[in-house]
Amino acid sequence: MGSGIAQVAAQAGFPTVVREMSNALCQRAHAAVQGSLAKAVEKGKLTPGERDLTLGRLSFVTDVAALGGCDLVIEAVVEDLAVKNAFWREVDATAAPGTIFASNTSSLSIAAMAVSTSRPDRFVGLHFFNPVPAMQLVEVVRTVTTSDATHGAARAFVLRLGKQPIDARDTPGFVVNLLLVPFLLDAIRAVERGVASVRDIDTGMSLGAGHPMGPLALCDYVGLDTLQRVAEVMYGEFREQRYAPPPLLRRMVISGMMGRKNGRGFYLYAGETPVPNTILG
Repeated sequence: MGSGIAQVAAQAGFPTVVREMSNALCQRAHAAVQGSLAKAVEKGKLTPGERDLTLGRLSFVTDVAALGGCDLVIEAVVEDLAVKNAFWREVDATAAPGTIFASNTSSLSIAAMAVSTSRPDRFVGLHFFNPVPAMQLVEVVRTVTTSDATHGAARAFVLRLGKQPIDARDTPGFVVNLLLVPFLLDAIRAVERGVASVRDIDTGMSLGAGHPMGPLALCDYVGLDTLQRVAEVMYGEFREQRYAPPPLLRRMVISGMMGRKNGRGFYLYAGETPVPNTILG
């Protein structure tokens, strides 16, 4: 997600600093952007010159102090409030007073992050969707302390990226995940109950409901560990069973099945084409 956000910002003309925890992660992020831009050139969506200009606007650093001159800082770290707030406290100490902070969280409270900084009026949620270069939607999440100026600047930034902003309240899941997560969890429960095979559940929803990707394939794409964390946050807030992570999801995550990110989930990704994980049904 972070690499994708950096790419679209640089493509839109913004000088963009990517901060990672190590040089190895910086190299991986740089390679991810290069690979994405190469595909865009191959498909005719980008010229080689535009690719080179985009890469020239990107810098990759490990020192958080390098963010001090940024007008906007977007965080895309793991979906863990303690980890996110540790980052925000660190960057708050070095960022300029007028810098706007934005979290890409998909489920956590924006207000719970804003209060960890000295600038709750300049804190907002900017929830992008994966893959960021292809997905047009960004949820702009306003807290009770977000100023009008910050909200307006955030929307203007999203429009500069060529994407469509929608406004959402600071509630777990915002708009899309509030509706999407129960659907994904229900698909997992269908596997648990033996309703149909993994392949047939996905084929049914792709062809029967016109979805570009079946729900179980989408679970793998999101990351099963990420989906579990998001579900736990939403269940903790609403206490509704439809948000509770199914036992099968928990067992898969405990067993190290994370989806596409490590090649094992509802599908196996070792070959050129994903194949259903037959141990699941």
